[in-house]
Amino acid sequence: MAKTLTYFAFLFFSTVAAAVGDGHTFSRNLSPESLDLKREKLSHLHFYFHDVITGPNPTVVRVAEAAVTNKSATLFGGVAVLDDPLTVGPEPSSKLVGRAQGMYAAASQKEFGLLMVMNFAFMEGKYNGSTLSVLGRNTIFSKVREMPIIGGSGVFRYARGYVEARTYSFNVKSGDAVVEYNVYAFHY
Repeated sequence: MAKTLTYFAFLFFSTVAAAVGDGHTFSRNLSPESLDLKREKLSHLHFYFHDVITGPNPTVVRVAEAAVTNKSATLFGGVAVLDDPLTVGPEPSSKLVGRAQGMYAAASQKEFGLLMVMNFAFMEGKYNGSTLSVLGRNTIFSKVREMPIIGGSGVFRYARGYVEARTYSFNVKSGDAVVEYNVYAFHY
């Protein structure tokens, strides 16, 4: 009888200890209201991206290449980092609204196709200090390229959507380019 009572007492206290645990949890469900998330909005942003490869202050720098990169018609295997200005108009002197910061890699052997990984870091108005993160394929000689927005910060926390890129101007000799961006982002 004492053995049975000891066994049940051990089982009872073990169950209680397991249920109470140490107070730490790995995950839990939350309501959007608990994070002060209001109604979801759709924002449209329009700006120009200035990709400058030449001159005394380039905004794009190649940081890696494969053994085949310089022999490849598409520069396959080349990797560059960027810190490109984003402006209201296509002129470099136009009002600065942010920067595109990230990297791209020549990821296609058959066409000029880039893997784009970048953040649009905004520094103007209500978007100051907020970012949008873009990750996608950019076939740079297509008229319109679409890439997904995979997240954001600040005003754009929980962002999703897409960007459309259109080449405004491209200097074949230098490689410098101005690209028009239309951004469509859902966020709270």
